[in-house]
Amino acid sequence: MFPGCENIEFKSAQYWECYARHYAISLHHIIGSCKMGARTSNSTVVDSQLQVIGAKYLRVIDASIMPVIPTSNTNAPTLMIGEKGAIEILKYWDSKS
Repeated sequence: MFPGCENIEFKSAQYWECYARHYAISLHHIIGSCKMGARTSNSTVVDSQLQVIGAKYLRVIDASIMPVIPTSNTNAPTLMIGEKGAIEILKYWDSKS
């Protein structure tokens, strides 16, 4: 018996639901919690310059800005997001001088 599901009939549909709810984990890279998109969207957290909407001088530069989960490894897109973030920061500071 799986801990947390002891009071449910073993191998029943309810048991397997309980098992899945307690045991399900992601072994893959977690992304998408700070969606990038248009400033006018209600679900967008950062804009195309990676700036947090409504916060001055704050950027999110990691895999969490991907609005859609890619069907491949997230390493290369995350590296490109880092490069884009570095370019945006350099552009900002170049405009100040």
